[in-house]
Amino acid sequence: MITYGLFLYIALTIAVIFLATGVETAGGCVRSEGVYLTKRAVRNRILTTGIFILLSAVSVCRIAVGNDYWVYRDNFNLIAQDRYVSYEIGFRYIVKILQYFLDYDKYLPIFGFFSLITVFLMVKAIYDQSSWFAYSVFLFMTAGYYFGSLNNVRYYLALAAAMYSMKYVLEKDYVKFIAVIMCAALFHKSVLIVIPLYLLATVNWNWMGHLIISTFVASLIFVPGFYRKIIFTFYPFYEGSMFDTGQTSILSIAKAAAIFIFALIYRKKIAEDPKLKFGFYLNLFALLLYTFCSFMPEISRIGFYLNVSNIFFIPALLKTIEDKKTRTVWTVLISLAFTLFFVMFLKSGYNTDFRILPYYNWIFQ
Repeated sequence: MITYGLFLYIALTIAVIFLATGVETAGGCVRSEGVYLTKRAVRNRILTTGIFILLSAVSVCRIAVGNDYWVYRDNFNLIAQDRYVSYEIGFRYIVKILQYFLDYDKYLPIFGFFSLITVFLMVKAIYDQSSWFAYSVFLFMTAGYYFGSLNNVRYYLALAAAMYSMKYVLEKDYVKFIAVIMCAALFHKSVLIVIPLYLLATVNWNWMGHLIISTFVASLIFVPGFYRKIIFTFYPFYEGSMFDTGQTSILSIAKAAAIFIFALIYRKKIAEDPKLKFGFYLNLFALLLYTFCSFMPEISRIGFYLNVSNIFFIPALLKTIEDKKTRTVWTVLISLAFTLFFVMFLKSGYNTDFRILPYYNWIFQ
């Protein structure tokens, strides 16, 4: 049965993908305020602005969407009362500043503020980094990264910042990369893990490097307790909690493994392109994490920091396939797989630990 929320999410996905198909790079020139802009660039800005508005509207106007929505609302009030909450300092101070200008318990503008920043960073990251904008938007929507942002405010803001920071890693502008991540850590400190992982993904791994990776994986298998001690030093409240289940996602393993196998077929092209190598190793790291690190609480959150790069990696790799028929076949197969994943993702939207469905908004409901 297609409910209002399901219809809205499917319609939104179709609408933003449709707008994304018009985003290109080549074109003629027009003059704007003394600066020459391409006609295509003007159209790109209009279309990407439209995508930003649509995604922002659904996110900003939500109410009671996400399993922790009311928890955040209660904590907003605690922050206003100068009481302690276990949120990072940056998030607390931003909420405190917003609360200063708002009446007590005016939580909707606060959710809206963070929604706008998160969606902007996500759209900007895709626009700046994708070699095939429309397909990256398709993967971004069907993989659930946008819809997941309706559930957890702080984490998805950090994830959006991590997406945005990838371009600085590839440009070897490490000062800006670390600056972005340090700012993001003020909202969710788990994002700090991307500093070593993203930098490791840029290394030209030789046989010695692969031996080091293999040794590290072996240590995950045989001495998981050592890593748990490190994790719980920073996150003591996770030990023995509902998140410390020792479970991992078989679907996440299957998806990462399928992308890994696809990448191996075109490993020669990957070896020639630093951007492709970066995406390849981040997906490999995600595969190893999901497979061997089930002892880590909230493993999916660390995994998202890594596999979100697939929205850039897959389109870039597809673009390198010279034979048009082969490229079309791969594109269709990958599209079908992500569409099936999207269907399964939406079915999980009613789960109590996620609950992005049913969708309510404060304008009409």
